[in-house]
Amino acid sequence: MPAYFDHAATTPLSAAALAALTRELARTGNPSSLHGSGRRARRAVEDAREAIAAAAGAHPSEVIFTSGGTEADNLAVKGMYWSRVAENPIRRRILCSAVEHHAVLDTVEWLERHEGAEVAWLPVGSDGVVDLEVLQAELSRDPGTVALVTVMWANNEVGTIQPIKRIVELAHAAGVPVHSDAVQAFGSVPVHFKDSGLDAMSISGHKIGGPVGVGALLLGRAVKLTPVQHGGGQERDVRSGTLDTASIAAFAAAAESVAAALPAETARIASLRDRLIDGVRERVPEAVLRGASGEGRLPGNAHFTFPGCEGDSLLFLLDLAGIESSTGSACTAGVPRPSHVLLAMGLDEETARGAQRFSLGHASTEADVDALLAALPEAYSRARQAGMAGHESSIQTAGTEARQALRGA
Repeated sequence: MPAYFDHAATTPLSAAALAALTRELARTGNPSSLHGSGRRARRAVEDAREAIAAAAGAHPSEVIFTSGGTEADNLAVKGMYWSRVAENPIRRRILCSAVEHHAVLDTVEWLERHEGAEVAWLPVGSDGVVDLEVLQAELSRDPGTVALVTVMWANNEVGTIQPIKRIVELAHAAGVPVHSDAVQAFGSVPVHFKDSGLDAMSISGHKIGGPVGVGALLLGRAVKLTPVQHGGGQERDVRSGTLDTASIAAFAAAAESVAAALPAETARIASLRDRLIDGVRERVPEAVLRGASGEGRLPGNAHFTFPGCEGDSLLFLLDLAGIESSTGSACTAGVPRPSHVLLAMGLDEETARGAQRFSLGHASTEADVDALLAALPEAYSRARQAGMAGHESSIQTAGTEARQALRGA
């Protein structure tokens, strides 16, 4: 079994989620049907809604099921923007952090290109934290023209946790609603929708031990949202579509499990992370930890840049040694590109190209960390021999160079 360090991308299905998924897959019934099987499926969905609401600090009526975090982000950002513009056409400004996941980033850019949105990108410091002074200045500049603020709860690449409550306070003082992509935070750190004051918050099943293909948008009951898709009027007429009972039940089972074990698991995983960070620094002193420190970082995130090597080369070399990690960088049409998150944090392109993200989760063990620390020095040495790939090189080229380096070519 490889040592898996890519829980930020997806995490293994939990035993509770698997049991719920297989139980519901063996049953029949559309939750919108009125006969017995339909009512039984509806009960399973509503029980799941209550469980997820409890885990996320929301009211059950605020849980809108979606196909995942990407759909939830699109629904929130597009829906809130369209609704706000419909009420007042001058509300066309979107304030968005420069380090958002592409599910938000690309949605905002689409609204800018096609729907007349005006975007103010909120800068971050070297630790990845949003500059609140810039946010305050943008809100004060003409609050009546701002449609919404969207800032992620925690960054998917470097693990930095944002000051969400303070962001909400500033925005609400200006009469502006706030959305947060909490996909990485939910199940990793305490997340409470009501206490945060957020108007909308996105979460996903497969980041917490649930199945891929299910998520939710937590939406305040007073928040107006224009639907992105239309049909049967499910989910408060906000998100039409036949509900996936089995996946929803599994999502809820995973949410209940992580909520019950959160304090102990947070401490356990943070301890593994700190041991990993210390070990990397000892074995590869040149490596630089990126993101916030201490409690300002997700417990399962350790993100480094390794000078003098291509991140993809290091990834392939580690993979050959049985270690599965991630560069955390965007990749379009097979061309590795520097992470927009690292560039926003002030890194130059060459430094950003040496990124490697090690993310831990509920299945991570001491043995996994031991395996990584044992394999890393040689993998890094070989990756440096391979050198920095050209900016137009493909992932396949990087992988070939890495394999050649491993063979001593």
